Amino acid sequence: MRLDDEEQAMLAGEFGRVRAWAIRHQVAVGEFFDAADMVAVGQAHIMADGEAPGEAGVVFLEDLAAAPAAERKVRIPTITDPRSVDPAAYRRLGQTERMAEIHDRLGRAFAALGVLLTDTCINYQTIFPPARGEHLAMGDTGVAIYANSVQGALTNFEGGPSALAAGLTGRTPRYGYHLERHRRGTRHFAVTAPPRNLSDWAALGGIIGRATNSYWEVPVVSGIEAVPNSDAMKHFGAALASFGSVALFHMPGITPEAPSLPAAFAGAVPPAQPIARADIDGFYAGYAAPGEKLDIVVFSAPQLSLFEMQAVADALAGRRINPTTALVVTTSPEIKSAADRMGLTRIMEDAGAMVLSGVCFYQAYAREIADANGWSRLMTNSAKLVNILGGYGYKVTLSTFEHCVDSAVAGRIL
Repeated sequence: MRLDDEEQAMLAGEFGRVRAWAIRHQVAVGEFFDAADMVAVGQAHIMADGEAPGEAGVVFLEDLAAAPAAERKVRIPTITDPRSVDPAAYRRLGQTERMAEIHDRLGRAFAALGVLLTDTCINYQTIFPPARGEHLAMGDTGVAIYANSVQGALTNFEGGPSALAAGLTGRTPRYGYHLERHRRGTRHFAVTAPPRNLSDWAALGGIIGRATNSYWEVPVVSGIEAVPNSDAMKHFGAALASFGSVALFHMPGITPEAPSLPAAFAGAVPPAQPIARADIDGFYAGYAAPGEKLDIVVFSAPQLSLFEMQAVADALAGRRINPTTALVVTTSPEIKSAADRMGLTRIMEDAGAMVLSGVCFYQAYAREIADANGWSRLMTNSAKLVNILGGYGYKVTLSTFEHCVDSAVAGRIL
């Protein structure tokens, strides 16, 4: 890789051991992906849940945080993805004191490094949305696909150490979706029946993700006439990234890099794979379990926007969740504060819901809390969540938001 003078100085240790580690890590990643050089990035976003790094990762971060302040502080705005513990609710969730300790130590280490503890996967809705053409180092797959596709920014999926390294150096290796040649459409999908709700958008993302199943595929989705709102794009992109490892999609006439269908492919348009209403219905059917006792309903993955929080509150107003069923809602600290102020949290909690701040369900020791609470059958409107939680031992059902709420009140899948 070509390194400029400042990057060479970092590598030589002239900016301290923390930045020397960071640039060494980035050179190794860049050489693996045949990057020619580095590119300056405007933001970094770090996967920061305690479950993934464990004790070894915490000790590593604490060692970096012990360096002199001038050597350890991040150079660009650097924020965190949802973490594993909501300090106000972890005991009710069945999490342990050890889990809370890991959370606290991680937070102190990140803060010492100058990282902002935003604890969110919807930073584009709540913190600081990227600009078109801006190079980024985004850790969460849902964040990365939204930034690339909806906002026209440029990022790869960054692992936790790589995103931290980007924050410390202000750079990332120039490969993958930082290069124009990888951003052209490669597959064509024609939707013949528009999604009706957020769970339909999530199901559509799952269908296309299964069909593409490659980080290097860029699906182009035609047939979408009404512009989807931010929550629809959020659920679609999160499911697409989860089921297919996809980092970028185009919707002609809607997303910024696809003013037309030919432009999305930068040339000839390939034949389309049609997706009909029957395909979406069939996707739901793969997770159906009508009549089964319901242990838990989860609205999470991605965290809920303020509008989604309002929808949950409206749907639960004057109702009670069945005492044999739990209902968990997760959102960002900023949205949670707004929901508290507007009375939305109180309505949900009066109905029996648990409203969590700064976490996402699958990153919150999902297997352990299932064992602690005796949860098995889970229902959600998030296709990303059903894709992940099957591997944690849950029996999962995907359905519409309204169906999820009604089933939580009934205590069984309607």
